[in-house]
Amino acid sequence: MPLMDLFWAMLWFYLFFIWIWLLISIFSDIFRSADMGGWGKAGWTLFVIVTPFLGVLIYLIARGKSMQERSIKDATDAEAARRDYIRQTAGTSASTADELSKLAALKDQGVLTAQEFEAQKAALLA
Repeated sequence: MPLMDLFWAMLWFYLFFIWIWLLISIFSDIFRSADMGGWGKAGWTLFVIVTPFLGVLIYLIARGKSMQERSIKDATDAEAARRDYIRQTAGTSASTADELSKLAALKDQGVLTAQEFEAQKAALLA
């Protein structure tokens, strides 16, 4: 029977791990929910702490759909922020050679004087 004891120990460990993950998910959803006031958050928190199994089940039944919608919104917002950061970082980093060629073109067109060109070139190379 030692193999069966190992199986039960692993099963209880996994169930405990899932329970902790579920509680963290629910508490984080309670506190990041913008559609609930402070008293509502306090009530749900107290309800989940005092009656954990019943509180978690009722919370998932009552607010499971909005919990999913908030998770999807947070994920899309994070993805959009990541894409904006990548666009900003990749799009604005022109090489020094590109900048120098643009300055030379402006000097050739007569937009910049020789002194302005040298000042800008020194700033780029510094």
